[in-house]
Amino acid sequence: MIAIFAVLLITIAALAAWASARPASVAAAAEPLPPRPPVEVVETLPALKAQLDRWGASGQFTGGVLVARGDQVLFRQVHGMADRRAGEPLQLNSRFRLASVSKQFTAAAILRLQDEGVLSTHDPVCRWIQPCRPAWEPVRLYHLLGHSSGIPDLMARPAWGVRRVTPATMAELTAESMQYGLQFPPGTKIRYNNAAYNLLGAVVEKASGQPLHDYLRTAFFKPLGMTDTGYDDGASDVVMGYANLGGGGPSEQPDANVSIIVGAGALYSTLDDLLVWQRALHGGHLLSPRSYAMMIADHAPDSTPAERGRPRRDWGFGLFTNSLGRRVSPDFLDRQIYHTGSWSGFRNLVTYQPDAEVTVIVLSNNYHQRDAVFLLSQQGVAEALGRPVPTSMAR
Repeated sequence: MIAIFAVLLITIAALAAWASARPASVAAAAEPLPPRPPVEVVETLPALKAQLDRWGASGQFTGGVLVARGDQVLFRQVHGMADRRAGEPLQLNSRFRLASVSKQFTAAAILRLQDEGVLSTHDPVCRWIQPCRPAWEPVRLYHLLGHSSGIPDLMARPAWGVRRVTPATMAELTAESMQYGLQFPPGTKIRYNNAAYNLLGAVVEKASGQPLHDYLRTAFFKPLGMTDTGYDDGASDVVMGYANLGGGGPSEQPDANVSIIVGAGALYSTLDDLLVWQRALHGGHLLSPRSYAMMIADHAPDSTPAERGRPRRDWGFGLFTNSLGRRVSPDFLDRQIYHTGSWSGFRNLVTYQPDAEVTVIVLSNNYHQRDAVFLLSQQGVAEALGRPVPTSMAR
């Protein structure tokens, strides 16, 4: 009897040890997420509404804006056309091309695989990318994630104009990157790098045994109910993108060719799907505390200079952190975790103020509305926080 009792104690202890050894992300993912709010117009921020009504009527802004504090939506509105030629207006659930806002999803995939024990961000890139250039042997996955690998970016290579419009596979992108050595020793400088995130996409595929966007769908989008988020393959019902070219009106930008930024900027989503993502990511539902801390930490060398006379951003994994409110007037200094995106007719900014859990999502289907997107985002943050609402960009 004593022996049986001892076996039971050992078994219980072993089960407890197994449970505690499971990746924290598994436990976090099992926690219930709050219900999604109804997709309807919400306009409880009067200063932001007034700005959007002015700019929406004049065409200075076309797109959507969502502001939330925690799980409560404070503002949701769209202005402009999804397709000018067809006369189709934007809807609250319209799908926008995310461009580089997509990088945080690739970064989260790497970190999820780390939580599952499949890989480590300290792994040499050459463990996962074969054949591998000898010059790449010092490069680690965290160098790719933090834009400090030294591998030349797509736009820093010869014949970028041709590559920009030429479809490519993941294997072709990887092989092209393999033609280049390093511009600087890994970890010694920061240089924004789309090619690095394409390589990270290839690592996700090798480590998971699935195409990158299949992995994102099964690991994140499906469990979170993000049915309006996915790979912008040309058949995804994304709204038309525009650009103000040649001094005329907005011109259609139908040729996105996101195949060349497959891991760096190829996703589409909606205002509300992105809110779900923000709440899950920053609320601890997707990654272990260790991996999330790595994602939002500063990985830039101490020697990284200031930016345009202002304190530089923190370079995280697929995300930045900075006091974006310094760039508007009147200014405010709250730290924000964010990323921008611009590609083929779209301009976006998604930002999060962690102390008050304020999320602001601004998606525009006009590439040349950068300042409008930025100012609207900071108006939304400031008004949600009770700060003086900025009225202009600081110059």
